[in-house]
Amino acid sequence: MTKKRIAVLTGAGVSAESGLGTYRDNGGLWDNYDPMEVASIEGYYRNRKLVLDFHNMQRAKLAEVRPNEAHRLIAGLEDRFIVDVITQNIDNLHERAGSTHVIHLHGEATKIRPENTFNDEDGFSERFVVDCGYEPVSLGDKAPNGSQYRPHIVFFGEAVPKMARAIDLVSQADVVVIVGTSLHVYPAAGLYRYARPEIPIYIIDPADVTVFDDRIRHIKKVATEGMKEIVDILK
Repeated sequence: MTKKRIAVLTGAGVSAESGLGTYRDNGGLWDNYDPMEVASIEGYYRNRKLVLDFHNMQRAKLAEVRPNEAHRLIAGLEDRFIVDVITQNIDNLHERAGSTHVIHLHGEATKIRPENTFNDEDGFSERFVVDCGYEPVSLGDKAPNGSQYRPHIVFFGEAVPKMARAIDLVSQADVVVIVGTSLHVYPAAGLYRYARPEIPIYIIDPADVTVFDDRIRHIKKVATEGMKEIVDILK
């Protein structure tokens, strides 16, 4: 019997229970940092050191945290389903929890690349991407091609090259589960719209969700409790 396919779309809320701060909520990261200075391509070229230091801090924080039960419940779905995790998160907690097919729309905190690669000219090839783990990257750290290493992150103002693959996976899904994202950050926020008309869509979020679609069922819980409900629904 062919396994059903589930697309799980995740955002910062799924990692909040691990101790990683969200970005846009009250008390989130953008309350203390200007995203245009530390997370935009313009900010990077204005002040590389500031951006590198900011992402070094984020990488160091990631080394201190662990996957939570929501991550493990998502990974556990692979026992019975084909699961495609499509995440806006740059952390590696899905992988550490056991998920084997994860697409990072906005890049990965534990990876770096030469600043003159991963662009239209090279077809967004990842051949020059390096896994740096949780180590810091400094101004003057150069790739073999002589270019400064930069975070392998999609900065504000840059293309989201994995969107096409994400759209394809959502369009193939038999169930879509949205966990820990407010559906305010585009283009990722519009991904659920590519789901086939007849399939169910579940949104797990303790806050009100201002999305109107007859297919959507809102589970008004935090990520872990909501995922427990999803596991029961899918039995």
